[in-house]
Amino acid sequence: MQVTNPASGELLVEIAEDTPASIAEKLVQAREAQRAWARTPLEERMGCIRRFRARVEERTPELARTLTTEMGKPITQSLNELRAVLDRLDFFLERVPAELEAEVVLRSKDGGLEERIAHEPLGVIANVSAWNYPYFVGTNVFIPALLSGNAVMYKPSELSTLSGLEIARALRESGVPADAFSPIIGGGEVGSELVRQPVDAVFFTGSYATGQKIAAAVAPRLIKLQLELGGKDPVYVADDVDIDVAVTSLADGAFYNTGQSCCAVERIYVHSAIWQRFMDGFVSAVRSFRVGDPMDESTYIGPLARQKAQILHLSAQVDDARAAGASVLLGGERLNRPGYFFAPTVLTEVTHSMRVMTEETFGPVIGIMKVDSDEEALRLMNDTEYGLTAAVYSTDRGRAEAILRELSVGTAYWNCCDRVSPRLPWSGRRHSGIGCTLSTYGIEAFLAPKAWHLKRPRS
Repeated sequence: MQVTNPASGELLVEIAEDTPASIAEKLVQAREAQRAWARTPLEERMGCIRRFRARVEERTPELARTLTTEMGKPITQSLNELRAVLDRLDFFLERVPAELEAEVVLRSKDGGLEERIAHEPLGVIANVSAWNYPYFVGTNVFIPALLSGNAVMYKPSELSTLSGLEIARALRESGVPADAFSPIIGGGEVGSELVRQPVDAVFFTGSYATGQKIAAAVAPRLIKLQLELGGKDPVYVADDVDIDVAVTSLADGAFYNTGQSCCAVERIYVHSAIWQRFMDGFVSAVRSFRVGDPMDESTYIGPLARQKAQILHLSAQVDDARAAGASVLLGGERLNRPGYFFAPTVLTEVTHSMRVMTEETFGPVIGIMKVDSDEEALRLMNDTEYGLTAAVYSTDRGRAEAILRELSVGTAYWNCCDRVSPRLPWSGRRHSGIGCTLSTYGIEAFLAPKAWHLKRPRS
């Protein structure tokens, strides 16, 4: 497998991929390791993760450079991801002990009968992870999985393989047995082979199309499946907002990480009463974003990680919109420079007959529509197969919450967007996935309850 730099097209390294035989062997080793790992006292498992946290913090500059080199994320944003992931690790370390503790739900007065709920690890988990936030997305799964006593067969995306190997190295150096966290290296075929293995659960983060294939593949086995998929996240900007604040927040929400975030703002509906003022400010804000070398700390927009395929996808969405009457206020094409750069693009005069307003974009392209009422905005926001996040910008909390209650999404935002908290569940509806990570729900996902009926024999 070749790892290339999307900012230049330069070959970085060639890495041997796993084979069906090597994956099967790693599963055998993971099963044995999982039994020993689950018997390891919780405090020792937590000590390993605390040491992993320390290594991530210590190596943040080095890890950020690796991430930027192989995936193209601007270096300041890579640093942000690594620094912020520490808070997630702290959350899991703080909350896992209580979630693992057995709960006595009944004890008879004479002590002859006890009913108890215990929480056991699922076993060996296949974790097919994402490239856009390898530390955020990865730790959401493998940290609570390991703390709960599971073994993890971790396949990083082929677009963030080097970061995945750095994660494995840091965990190993921190005391996690190598076979309890086993990296599986390769592209889509390797991921498919991993999913075909007789593991106890599959956790996948990626596209709806791939998630659908995985669901079909594991369905006959009736094992635990969790899918964290994409979105077509809408935002409504009401007529009572502070326009400057909304512009700054939404420009960042749409274009951060070069628009390659599952919860990036992908479509905006603006009340007609403030339309022109909002658009003037939004275009000005996007025009100010510096496109360039992702290693330059002043760069805000970097290259596309998926390189040629994503260039074609974005170009097709823009061409489709333009042909159907959309106006391109900014960008709209690949940049003429080395690497895989697409110009930050703002489209208006868009409709829901256009692909850019219905298909996931996952790049620096945004469509913006004018609406005349809250009711029109709500109807358009709900016109989607996805259900990840939605946001309303308004000074009136009651007005915003009334709209957000009517939206079938896993996460609702008022006057913010593109935000994830370890304390809140991260989930999607319909094409955005099943199950959830983060919060205490994201810990319970890696546990199987066992009911204990304990009756003392009569003397």
